[in-house]
Amino acid sequence: MPASTTTATAPAVLTAKALLLDMDGTIVNSDAVVERCWYDWAVAHGLDPEAALKVVHGRQGYATMAILLPDRPMEENLAENAVMLARETADTEGVVPIGGAPAFMAALSTLPHALVTSADAALATARMTAAALPMPEIRVTAESVQASKPDPEGFLMGAAALGVDPADCIVFEDSAAGIAAGQAAGMRVIGVGPRAAAHGPTAHVLDLTAVAVAASPDGSITLTLQTA
Repeated sequence: MPASTTTATAPAVLTAKALLLDMDGTIVNSDAVVERCWYDWAVAHGLDPEAALKVVHGRQGYATMAILLPDRPMEENLAENAVMLARETADTEGVVPIGGAPAFMAALSTLPHALVTSADAALATARMTAAALPMPEIRVTAESVQASKPDPEGFLMGAAALGVDPADCIVFEDSAAGIAAGQAAGMRVIGVGPRAAAHGPTAHVLDLTAVAVAASPDGSITLTLQTA
């Protein structure tokens, strides 16, 4: 019987002028905190926590609450979201970098990039610090935007802050809402991790160990991906 063989997938190569990075699930693994906090919230409101956890990733908390409790006034969602943000900011147990994130962020240190997250500034700072990752100089947080992902506003703001056309940006995202936001902004999207694969990103990687970053002579960024 002939020996079985496997064929390696050829790496994908993409170029961009700037990268826009989601935080939770993309460069920081905060799933333990998110699931603790939102599990308790769902139970307190008589909701199925497993069903609730399927929609929390990638959105601001008030937007998640609006989906899960569609008949509740938005003022209540905004007030309760402030309480949720305070709890999440104080809880950093289990917050770690996504695989490959330290080397990935180091490679980007002199290249055009921005953080575009549904977290507010305090939560973003707490989680990036807990994961020992450098905070990008340019960042778009919850306070910066009028609309949560999947609205493209945050990514468009990030591109504008970097002075780069949206079509020349590549987004790194893990969630359905985030991938949809990047696509709505007219950007290519690299999906990171298991949640991303089902939502049609331009390319998909298991984690950031599968991404090599290099500066090109013309100033652009070349990404070599071992796609999942």
